Amino acid sequence: MPQTNSRPQFDPQNVNNAALQAFFNLSNKWGLSAAQERTLLGSPASSTFFKWKSEKSARNLDRDTLERISYLLGIYKDLNILLPSKRAADEWIKKPNSAPLFNGTSALERMLGGSITDLSDVRRYLDAERG
Repeated sequence: MPQTNSRPQFDPQNVNNAALQAFFNLSNKWGLSAAQERTLLGSPASSTFFKWKSEKSARNLDRDTLERISYLLGIYKDLNILLPSKRAADEWIKKPNSAPLFNGTSALERMLGGSITDLSDVRRYLDAERG
C-alpha cells in the first residue's frame, strides 16, 4: 500500500507573499518611509523593492529577508502584548528610549542600523521585557 502524506505541501510562494503583505501592513501602521522599509528588508535593489511593494508578492525572497520580516513581526507582536493600546504599540518604535540598548535613541533608529543583529537585539530586548 502506498504511503500518503497527510501534511499539506509547502508552497514558498505563499510564504513569500504572506510575509511581504504582513511587512507592508506593519510598515503602514508604523508610518515608515520607503527608505526605512528598504533598510529593514536588507536594502534590496530599488527596482526589486518597488516591485515587491506594488505587487505585495515575490518569487524568491532570500532567507535573510524572511528572517528580517520574522523579527519585525515578532517585535510588533511583543509591543502589542506589552503596551496598553495598539496606538501606543505602534508609536513606541519612534520614541526615544533610555534603556542601555537604545542609549536615548528610538528602537527604529537602532533597527535602521541595517544589520539583522539590530533587529534581533530589539526583539530580544522586548522578549526580556515580557519576562
